[in-house]
Amino acid sequence: MSSHDTSHATATRTGALTLAALGVVYGDIGTSPLYTVKEVFAPHTGVVLNSDNIIGAVSAILWALMLVVTLKYVILILRADNRGEGGGLALTALAARAVQDKPRLRQVLLLLGLFGATLFYGDSVITPAISVIGAIEGLEVITPAFQAYVVPLSIVVLLGLFAVQRLGTHSVGRFFGPIIVLWFVTLGALGVAHILHQPTILQALNPLHALNFLWARGPHVLAAVGAIVLALTGAEALYADMGHFGRKPIQLAWTLLVMPGLALNYMGQGALLMQDPSALANPFYNMFPNEWMLGAVLLSTLAAIIASQAVISGAYSMTRQAILLGFLPRMHIQFTSEKESGQIFMPAVNRALLVGVVLAVLAFKSSTALAGAYGIAVSLTMAITTALTFFVIHKAWRLPLWLSLVTTGFFLVLDLFLFAGCAIKFWDGGWFPVAMGLALFVIMTTWARGRQLLVHTIRTDGLELQAFIDMLHAQPPHLIGRTAVYPVANPDTVPQAMLHNLKHNQVLHANNIILTVMFEEVPFVPVAERLQVQALGERFWRVSVHYGFMDKTDVPQALQSCAAHGLSIPEFETSYFLSRETVVSTPGAGMAQWREKLFATMSRNAGGVVEFFHLPDNAVVELGTRVQI
Repeated sequence: MSSHDTSHATATRTGALTLAALGVVYGDIGTSPLYTVKEVFAPHTGVVLNSDNIIGAVSAILWALMLVVTLKYVILILRADNRGEGGGLALTALAARAVQDKPRLRQVLLLLGLFGATLFYGDSVITPAISVIGAIEGLEVITPAFQAYVVPLSIVVLLGLFAVQRLGTHSVGRFFGPIIVLWFVTLGALGVAHILHQPTILQALNPLHALNFLWARGPHVLAAVGAIVLALTGAEALYADMGHFGRKPIQLAWTLLVMPGLALNYMGQGALLMQDPSALANPFYNMFPNEWMLGAVLLSTLAAIIASQAVISGAYSMTRQAILLGFLPRMHIQFTSEKESGQIFMPAVNRALLVGVVLAVLAFKSSTALAGAYGIAVSLTMAITTALTFFVIHKAWRLPLWLSLVTTGFFLVLDLFLFAGCAIKFWDGGWFPVAMGLALFVIMTTWARGRQLLVHTIRTDGLELQAFIDMLHAQPPHLIGRTAVYPVANPDTVPQAMLHNLKHNQVLHANNIILTVMFEEVPFVPVAERLQVQALGERFWRVSVHYGFMDKTDVPQALQSCAAHGLSIPEFETSYFLSRETVVSTPGAGMAQWREKLFATMSRNAGGVVEFFHLPDNAVVELGTRVQI
């Protein structure tokens, strides 16, 4: 292939990824014009609707997009990739590795990043609720008689959205990009049409108007800031989805289409309000001619569905990462694409999100009410992302301390300012995503700590493996054919399943594999680094299988590579002996008793090892044991 052909193929692939990124990455931030401007001038902000405030508010929105999204995410944070992957947990792992020589600081960063990740679930509930209900509210512009149908129709749309999740996004994903392209082109075209009627709004491009607007608010500035934050929701998706599309396509999509479309639309809404203050009831839909209203509602609903799809898929991916990093128990994972391992469906997560979203719609009933709950989790996550980025650029990239402080310090001050604006809405709904995040944080830390105590107990109470093997060599039991694989958390002690097998069956297999599956703080582990094989003596081997938190955990497939290390494991002559621990809470032990009971409950309801590691059902023997923690 010639260099011309290669460059053409690269350009074609980049174009395809850019189109796909538009559909997945920018759906959330792309639907923000549905409600942001309206909320800036809501009664609780105290912002009077006049020309100066309109220009100032639009300027503040534009420069928030420029500073937070363009400078912070598109230019800076997209460079902090963890072997090509982005997102809260990927950044946390990257920051933790950068300070691995400082255990206490590493633990603090892990907990901070974990809390930021839990806040994402609050966003995953609020985004579908506010996006869909904000789109359906367009019916009220046609006639107020439709007001009573907004909530029921929103729930119907959401039920349909969650019902089709099991089909996977692969079959419908190719339609997302063109629809979102049409959406942003429509946003820009509407904006241009109204700007031409009121070009004075172009003054909003001057950042001085934003500063004057914020300064003039005085002590009430935070109320206005809390509404402006709504324009930034979805910014985290740029980083979270980097592994799917790459840095360049995400940057190109933002620069060439998304930012221009958003900027023009926000200025267009400002121009409309300067001409017709009564349009404040719903400035977005009032931009459309009356005869286009039904089409506008349909297009907005499709865009809202796509925005919702992005955070729902993100919740699946985040949960999978948390499981593999040891923060959540195993759950059933369905892979919906044979080509893309990242395309998954998790029934338990889907059901939990659906319940949360429906409850949010029924409780808040409007996009205005939901706006109070929206933003606080997003802004706090942004601040956590900035804090973690400091350790990455200073410790991993080895930038000078002063430059790292200046770079991240500016954004951290901005993030905290935005968070303060959202925090005043805490009792108006902001408590909802925070409470969800805190509850999940307790669950995740309890599971991680419980697993540590469990492994410690097994290691303390267990028999030393090598000494046990030497004893068997001295007094060998009855030998039988086949290969036995014993998955264990601690490779230095005798598997409980092996002890039970020897006790009850009084036999030893011809080959015995002590298997340990280890999950690294990287997205993917290269195939060449997947296995470690060590001979422990006649008939005994220790095998370690390493996965990243985005790898597909197929243990039998990994074990086939043992042949290259001198260990043959015949697929149809191998049995897997599993030890299923029944956790018993012990008062006064490692955790508070309520946390031990919580861990025991999660342990009992955790998904099976067989399914999670893709073990063959007809080759598994499961033996139980009780463990006190």
